[in-house]
Amino acid sequence: MVSSGGELSSTASTKRVVRYGNCDVERVVAIVPRGHRHLRLVLEFPDQVVVLSEATVAAIVRAYVSVVAHPARSSAELVLKRFERGEVKPGYAECQLVETTTPEEELQRLWRDAVLKRETCGES
Repeated sequence: MVSSGGELSSTASTKRVVRYGNCDVERVVAIVPRGHRHLRLVLEFPDQVVVLSEATVAAIVRAYVSVVAHPARSSAELVLKRFERGEVKPGYAECQLVETTTPEEELQRLWRDAVLKRETCGES
């Protein structure tokens, strides 16, 4: 785990925040493109298409499971960490999303105050 310092990134509080609910998602495609080894997850919304790599999807699944499968946990934070060659297992990229040690109450406060109050729903 890494420490995130208990602060939002310098631009997180100024970035546009859009929350997409299930009714806003037009299509999801999980695909391993011909000639590739790794999955891509394509998310189609009314206003944009987002393509996530397999490593990103795996990190999101890890965070999701660590919260929903835990009897008391209410949040998890992953941040980008760049590893040097040889620091990661074979087959893993140098760029990884890894869990931080930021306390849950701090995550709840930071995101509630700075981001979640500004969220807008996706356009459907």
